[in-house]
Amino acid sequence: MGQIEEMTISQVSIVSILRLKQLTITVYNYRRMLVLTVEQMREIERMADANGLSYAQMMQNAGQGAASAIIARYVGPLDKRRVLLLIGPGNNGGDGLVCAAALHDAALPLQLSVYLLKARPNDPLLEALHHRKIAVINESGADNLALTEALAHADIVVDALLGTGVARPIRGELQILLQQVKQRRAENAAPTLVALDGPTGMNYDTGALDPNTIPADVTLSFHALKRGHVCYPAAGACGEIACVPIGIDEQTCAVTPVVEWLDDGWLKRHLPKRRHDANKGSHGRAWVIGGCDDYIGAPALAAMAAYRAGAGLVTLSVPASIKLAVATLCSEATFTEQNSSNPADNLSNVKALLVGPGLGQSQAAEQRLRLALDFAQRQPCVCILDADALNMAARSDELMILAQRLATRLIFTPHPGEMARLMGMTVAEVQADRIGHALKFAKQTGAVVILKGAYTVIAAPDDRAAVLPFNNPALAVAGTGDVLAGAIAGFCAQGLAPFEAACCGAYLHGLAGELWRAVNGDAGLLASDLLPLLPKARYKIR
Repeated sequence: MGQIEEMTISQVSIVSILRLKQLTITVYNYRRMLVLTVEQMREIERMADANGLSYAQMMQNAGQGAASAIIARYVGPLDKRRVLLLIGPGNNGGDGLVCAAALHDAALPLQLSVYLLKARPNDPLLEALHHRKIAVINESGADNLALTEALAHADIVVDALLGTGVARPIRGELQILLQQVKQRRAENAAPTLVALDGPTGMNYDTGALDPNTIPADVTLSFHALKRGHVCYPAAGACGEIACVPIGIDEQTCAVTPVVEWLDDGWLKRHLPKRRHDANKGSHGRAWVIGGCDDYIGAPALAAMAAYRAGAGLVTLSVPASIKLAVATLCSEATFTEQNSSNPADNLSNVKALLVGPGLGQSQAAEQRLRLALDFAQRQPCVCILDADALNMAARSDELMILAQRLATRLIFTPHPGEMARLMGMTVAEVQADRIGHALKFAKQTGAVVILKGAYTVIAAPDDRAAVLPFNNPALAVAGTGDVLAGAIAGFCAQGLAPFEAACCGAYLHGLAGELWRAVNGDAGLLASDLLPLLPKARYKIR
């Protein structure tokens, strides 16, 4: 990959762009996008520096890349935009100073001014602005009148105040500055706010947000996403996110755990192929165990989702009392009773066993879970534990031990409440570090873990994880979890390994939700609405 300073605006190649209502990620010149901790980013920068890409050059690349992104997004050749850059005392401020110089050098009709939060004595980057005759405010301190004037007329404000290395509470001069900007934006929703790396006050590891933080319209994250960008509440304050390269090649990114931001390209590489001479046996068999008198629809939704994800045959086991009702909802499934004498009867070819949708938590339900885990011990299938199966495992060490004996053939699908019960913590604690807790629980259990929610996290025990680009409130309705679990079972039935099956099933589920939202909005979705959209989502990214 070439250095940023060698690229013009027209040469910046956008190779992957995903536009959603709440989040846009633009990836320049990368085959994949990582989601890093602050320490991982520091380590990558250290390795890059040791390999000959100096810190100074990375800062030049970051600032020039940010300027290119701002011009590409907001500035036409004749636009007389006023741009105010707010400069902090550290490296983020240095990125902002380089950005100011690069905006000047673009030879566009921009009116630039720079506000210094703190003095930067003997800084060559600041001297470069003086050489270009860019207006610098507050260089000697206490120049609030000039700041007020600049804010009153600014079209674009660039937040280069605090970067990834600062997570302390905002106080003093910085707090006063942010309050001035916030007041100005409250008056008429202007100016546009562009944040370098992230809006000042976000925690880049946890997604925590200082009360003084001003939400950005655009965030320019350097090299890769950071965990805070995809964890709430900070995820809701970043606006549109663009990842700008700073000259670091992929070979320098050797960090663990590897957390990847999924996109259509990832799915294209991993979706199972369909042979033209295939039959139903070619695409595998899934067995869904669930349902009780109170939850009739859940197992039917899961079974239909497995079919819609591409499974060749789906078998259901439900209590006799609801079998007719479930068969009416899912006429394509075959049925078998679940008992200790027949698990091998016509089921030796099962590749995916899903236990939990609508199962309930009665003694009879617990016995059904035990029988299912016993079957999975003796058959080479992937076992997915969902819903009530998770709750029963959370309160029974014996059931958890039985499940963990499946090791790499096990998938857990908890929402935050179920995850909290499984890990013995509060929901707030889970949500405070979604990626970290998912990776930790995957390592503890040997299973693939799907932590559902806005930007669902999928973690494997080998230190791989993926984050999905979906945060759709329309999916916050009963039954969508059953569809998700069924879709994952469908991909396991087709022969994908647990992590890849989980990623494909969850991604298509999320994309189906986006297809629905594009037509219908944020509310009113029924879980069954997703079923016909699963194959459409798959076809869309084929």
